[in-house]
Amino acid sequence: MITKPIKNVARKKRHAHVRRTITGTPERPRLNVFRSSKHIYAQLIDDVNGVTVAAASSLDKELKLENGGNVEAAKKVGELVAKRALEKGYKTIVFDRGGYVYHGRVASLADAAREAGLQF
Repeated sequence: MITKPIKNVARKKRHAHVRRTITGTPERPRLNVFRSSKHIYAQLIDDVNGVTVAAASSLDKELKLENGGNVEAAKKVGELVAKRALEKGYKTIVFDRGGYVYHGRVASLADAAREAGLQF
């Protein structure tokens, strides 16, 4: 019997492969993206100290989203995480797509963060 590959296992494998080379530093934190079917989450992580510097998600009250699992929500989350990063003095970051394909919600979050002032 042929077994169907589990998508999340393959994603975690891709993410682990990428994480071997990408690390966040105190000067240049890592922008990590997690995407579920209903929401999207982004956080800036300093891997040296093991600290989350800034975070935003489609569940944040200030965004007031009806649907957190679409491209529009991802754009707003990207703008919000960029705003919070700039408030704390971070301008350049490293983007970590979390093993997801750079398309759709992940790409729109990244583009919105770039337009809001982050450099990566």
